[in-house]
Amino acid sequence: MIRLRAYKKCDAEKIALWCKDETVFNFWGGKRFCDFPISADIINQMYFDKNGDCAEEDNFYPMTAFDETGAVGHFILRYINGDNKILRLGWVIVDSSKRGQKIGQKMLALGLKYAFELMRADTVTIGVIEQNIAAYKCYLSTGFRKSDTLEDSYVNINGEDWKIIELEMTKEEYFKIG
Repeated sequence: MIRLRAYKKCDAEKIALWCKDETVFNFWGGKRFCDFPISADIINQMYFDKNGDCAEEDNFYPMTAFDETGAVGHFILRYINGDNKILRLGWVIVDSSKRGQKIGQKMLALGLKYAFELMRADTVTIGVIEQNIAAYKCYLSTGFRKSDTLEDSYVNINGEDWKIIELEMTKEEYFKIG
């Protein structure tokens, strides 16, 4: 059974280990932190000292998914441009040794429940790098769809432009699924 809790500093060690190679690191969004490789100290500095690069104080919510074995996944929630009706999911990662167990889907389902039912968001968005097919399929299976409002963008990774596909889910869509 997967549950969520607020991120703790000790989670950074596992997240850094899950970013085992440069591709996983880049899919996770690690370039927002540093160059590969990443360390627990860098993650904690971003989260605690830099508030996840969010300008507003109360706008950054890192979460850890766990089961009886310990931490199995991680993501963050943040408001978009200070709008407390639009939440952005990001920095999603799952322990690679747990792949194939639908950890990502279960974790995101809990994250969506938190976003729509507790934080009362109207819309939740997420971006996925086009080459990250496993994450893209996971997000679609969780109920996300191609965004009507956000344009896809590009991020430069090691001299290449990687497309970020924008996905979203509205409150109405969430409650139809649930």
